[in-house]
Amino acid sequence: MLQITSEFKEKVVAALLEQRKNYSGSDSAFAKLHGIGAAVYTRLKAGERDRLLADAKWLNLGRELGVSSGERKWQMARTEVYNIIEEEVMFCKAHSKSRIFADDCGIGKTYSAKYLARSVKNCFYLDTSQCKMKNEFIRALAKAVGVGDRGRIKDIKDDTKYYLRMLPAPVVIIDEAGDMNYAAFLELKEFWNATDGCCGWYLMGADGLREKMERGMRNKKVGFAEMFSRHSERYSTAVPFERREKIEFYRKLITDVLSVNMTDKANLKAIVTRCLTADESGHIGGLRRAESLLILNS
Repeated sequence: MLQITSEFKEKVVAALLEQRKNYSGSDSAFAKLHGIGAAVYTRLKAGERDRLLADAKWLNLGRELGVSSGERKWQMARTEVYNIIEEEVMFCKAHSKSRIFADDCGIGKTYSAKYLARSVKNCFYLDTSQCKMKNEFIRALAKAVGVGDRGRIKDIKDDTKYYLRMLPAPVVIIDEAGDMNYAAFLELKEFWNATDGCCGWYLMGADGLREKMERGMRNKKVGFAEMFSRHSERYSTAVPFERREKIEFYRKLITDVLSVNMTDKANLKAIVTRCLTADESGHIGGLRRAESLLILNS
């Protein structure tokens, strides 16, 4: 059984208090954002640790906050992908606008988004592959921004809309947006309309998101054309289309990331070359393959 050490708890609380600086809401709302009671949060701030949270909750908080429990910690690299996502998220935040980033898997989209959610004030992250259905999405969004997710759905929606309108320059990153079912997608449109001019929205996904949007507009399905228009009628991408340029893009991306995650760089070139070796279908390995190879060569 995994033991939750005092050292790990201290790291989690330190990360929690650091993230509190990036949230403009109340302590109570911040505690709800992380699924803990306001009284428990107050006691954690005061230095108490024992018997406040179950071991599973300590682990959950550690994962959310990017705290290492001793295993390899993936260091952030300022890649081209990260720079694009950061620039667009900050634009959406500053001007209450919306963008769609749809690009290949395994290029660091999710890592970049989670890093920004931890480090940028009033920046919220939601993985909709975990809340695909309408009511799941509503409750998960409420929790992500610090509103209680219990009670009547209508009340939760109204509270979330009001809260996003009241916070200074919030931005919500919706990851895996292509996984949302149609009813949940329409709810997203409703939230966008209710917070127009008050909140930025950033949709992210891979080919499935682009296909979902294109198919919806082609079939004149309600909501898709409106959402595409609200998100500047374009998809942001980082990966070039032409194969030679794509290979060079991946070479630099993987090199940039591995360079800050290797103490001994003797195998760097070999690992990058293995990542760029196409499989039977012609697919080039991305950062997930690079991480696996790094572990195997450590």
